[in-house]
Amino acid sequence: MHVHFVAVAGTGMGSLAGLFKAAGHEVSGSDVAFYPPMGPALKAWGIRTMEGFGPDNLEPRPDLVVVGNVCRRDNPEVVAAQEIGLPLTHMCAALAEHITNQTSALVVGGTHGKTTTSSLCAWLLEVAEREPGFLIGGIPHNFERSYRLAAGGRNRLPVAGEGGRRTPFVIEGDEYDTAFFEKTPKFWHYRPDVAVITSIEHDHVDIYPDEKSYLQAFAGFIERVPDTGLIVAHAGDAKVVELVNAHARAPIAWYGVDGEETHGMPPHWLVAPGPADESGQSFDLYVAGTDAMRGVLPLSGRHNLRNAAGAIGAVCQGYGVSPRTAIRALAEFGGVARRQELRGVGRGIRVYDDFAHHPTAVAETLAGLKRRHPEGRLWAIYEPRTATACRNLHQDRYLEAFGAADRIVLAPLGRTTIADDEALDLAALGRGLEARDKTVTRATDLDEIVNTVAEEANDGDTVVVLSNGAFGGIHERLLDALESGD
Repeated sequence: MHVHFVAVAGTGMGSLAGLFKAAGHEVSGSDVAFYPPMGPALKAWGIRTMEGFGPDNLEPRPDLVVVGNVCRRDNPEVVAAQEIGLPLTHMCAALAEHITNQTSALVVGGTHGKTTTSSLCAWLLEVAEREPGFLIGGIPHNFERSYRLAAGGRNRLPVAGEGGRRTPFVIEGDEYDTAFFEKTPKFWHYRPDVAVITSIEHDHVDIYPDEKSYLQAFAGFIERVPDTGLIVAHAGDAKVVELVNAHARAPIAWYGVDGEETHGMPPHWLVAPGPADESGQSFDLYVAGTDAMRGVLPLSGRHNLRNAAGAIGAVCQGYGVSPRTAIRALAEFGGVARRQELRGVGRGIRVYDDFAHHPTAVAETLAGLKRRHPEGRLWAIYEPRTATACRNLHQDRYLEAFGAADRIVLAPLGRTTIADDEALDLAALGRGLEARDKTVTRATDLDEIVNTVAEEANDGDTVVVLSNGAFGGIHERLLDALESGD
């Protein structure tokens, strides 16, 4: 087919376009701009790109048009496609109907930890020679790209895996809405055989105005796992336990971390933390209360031990990977771009990049890095950008979230259209943190942030930038300033 993508330059849409190209289709795509890294990547993958939206982009006429969820119904290209009767679909249906339809979908859902857990699943299955396909909302460092076709290729039935399942295809299951013409959560469309549920905590307030609506999205996802499938669920999350027990048709395998509450659900897959240092953290794995094995995870933080436990449960119980093979593979896991990613060291000062923006994720990330680098001060540079982070929904929780940080720099809100009575109050947050003996800078722009770190950070300090956006190339600017001494 000739498949055309409207708004192709987003992470998910761009990767899906790459999958269609790899599957042998002719692929074209349009967007308002093609910035790095996705813009150059699309061209490198052989995808014909067109800047701007308009009817001319539909020539030659494609067989299928995939519409990104950022598009509105008045997008001129979408309107033109409808007027001439081109078949329209959305990203999720395109993936399920044309890429994963001959595979066994392993879908990772949850408010936190989806990208890392999905990447872990793909890597463990790869080492176990299951030849998985995957579509992940980040770039796993063990692979060249954020996507890959499953073994067998297009129009061939993949070999059967352990337990009768076909070749696995790992999908990071986003709960965000699908398209302007399909206002349902993305992960409802992926037809999972195996589902991992990492956590459930109210987020995406622009789509889910209250907790009830958010929980309903996850309830629907849980209900869509068939009785022949498997749900691997985090026993340490009360909402996960409540919803899985209320809505699951499939068998359930619980996972958890030793010493944490499991809400009455004995974990089949239990990780017991061991010593941690700059190389990562050791742990013992218990399977059904026995079979203890020692492993090493090259990531820091208890949240990453939870992610590892969920991934082990999914690939071992879902696809017949032996626990010892999974443990061996974990030691070689390279992590994911923008998740506790060390971008460089300047003047003895480490600069990390992390995607965390929700207070739970901020707290877990900072605690993990503090444990990994106990010497020196831990700097947290925080840019609130999402619809949730820019609102005062979690105003008080941010006071706790920065508990592990010694030095905090707050950037301006990434959204300026939120009403004052709904917006996160950065001045109040700064005062509250100072009342807890934290040193806080409320920066007005990027230059002030870079200058503050360059002037005040010392050899042995750790700086972590917390943002889900590009943040003006702050990581490179910080390293340049530190290395130049400016």
